[in-house]
Amino acid sequence: MTEPTTAQQASPTPDPPGKRSSITRVVMSSMVGTMLENYDFFLYGLAAALVFPTIFFPAQDQLAGTMLSFGTFAIGFIARPLGGLVFGHFGDRIGRTTLLVLSLVIMGVATFLIGVLPSYATIGIAAPILLVLLRLLQGFAMGGEWGGAALLVSEHGDTRGRGFRSSFQQAGAPLGQLLANGILAVLAAVQSDEAFESWGWRIPFLLSALVVAIGIYLRLTVEESPVFREAQTRAADRTSGERAPKLPVAQVFRRYPREILTAMGARFVENLSYYVFTVVISSYMTQRFGLPSSFVLGAVLIGAAVHAVTIPLWGWLSDRIGRKPVYLIGGFGVMGWAFVFFALLNTQSFALTVLAVVGGLVFHGAMFGPQAAFLPELFGTAVRYSGVSIGFQLASVLAGGLAPLISVSLLTAFDSGYAVAVYVAVAAVLSLLAVGTYRETRDRDLGADDGLADASGGAE
Repeated sequence: MTEPTTAQQASPTPDPPGKRSSITRVVMSSMVGTMLENYDFFLYGLAAALVFPTIFFPAQDQLAGTMLSFGTFAIGFIARPLGGLVFGHFGDRIGRTTLLVLSLVIMGVATFLIGVLPSYATIGIAAPILLVLLRLLQGFAMGGEWGGAALLVSEHGDTRGRGFRSSFQQAGAPLGQLLANGILAVLAAVQSDEAFESWGWRIPFLLSALVVAIGIYLRLTVEESPVFREAQTRAADRTSGERAPKLPVAQVFRRYPREILTAMGARFVENLSYYVFTVVISSYMTQRFGLPSSFVLGAVLIGAAVHAVTIPLWGWLSDRIGRKPVYLIGGFGVMGWAFVFFALLNTQSFALTVLAVVGGLVFHGAMFGPQAAFLPELFGTAVRYSGVSIGFQLASVLAGGLAPLISVSLLTAFDSGYAVAVYVAVAAVLSLLAVGTYRETRDRDLGADDGLADASGGAE
């Protein structure tokens, strides 16, 4: 009871007339919403590397402040599985769209409040405590965001082109990073270091109120997933007394243990390497070589732009040759590039630093691009939101959440970026095994099962 049967490998059918525009609206809404959520979430990661060590923690040595700051960064990931459980449960029970709007509201409020939070020098220990609480809210909201957005796109339209459509949601993540990096880069360039640390860093957090309002408007214009509506109708029409599971979380662990592990494994090196390429680099270049923050922000800004463009190309390729081959290209690519990455950083050349980030994110995109189609293809409709969210977010705690802390510890212990490269390579082995040993899912018809009587779709 693990993988879809051939009965579920339905031939694609063309979209009904008049549905193209609605699908386009769903794709754009999902991409913009994901961009805004990631803007808020990754903005914290950048600030944690650049200014939070001195703003919210007692005066002490630089390394200790950075470790404490990255500790609060990791706390956001700890809250993400809880968000995935709660949003997944209600998303499988009442629908996708309502929960997506709620996640944006929670994220926006938390991010705005960080922007007005007094410093440690002003209110003492209350500052880092409040920062932790707001970071927990960010993580909780982020835990429900990705799964719902992925399902909303993947459950609209037919199997043909699903990878390409879903990849636009994935492009929203680097676009959010691009927006966060861009605003911080401009502020760091036009302000003195003193002004930036005093008040300039707060501006991007306060802007979240505006960007979230835009995201909420877009998501309110999107209709509920047709696959979910059809499954609900079939459940209501059953005469046998069967209904959608009251506890989708319990059902998904019982019916899909292998799929949860596959989702976690697929996510592992993808998530970990992303934070090495975009967050850890900030501490590495500014503290090891004394380079200005604008140097790092500029390089990541260019990398994020290339990343956003290439992700849909990988999604398109996954529709042509399959999710698994594209994913494996990314896994092997990241494994090797991690060593090249630090070799290029060590030159302290801006051009080579840009090349390091771009190369890493291009390979990362080969995993990230097909992911929003691949993970929903692992689960039945009635528990899909729960399954996708749990697999995705549990890996986030172990991978992305701990990546900055573990990386800084490795840099301190071994005084070499290559120690972090080995860390990435080991994670890549786990992901390659998880994806490489699972069956191709590209042709699965997400509407072919109701996820109730036999949610798993049967054994291979």
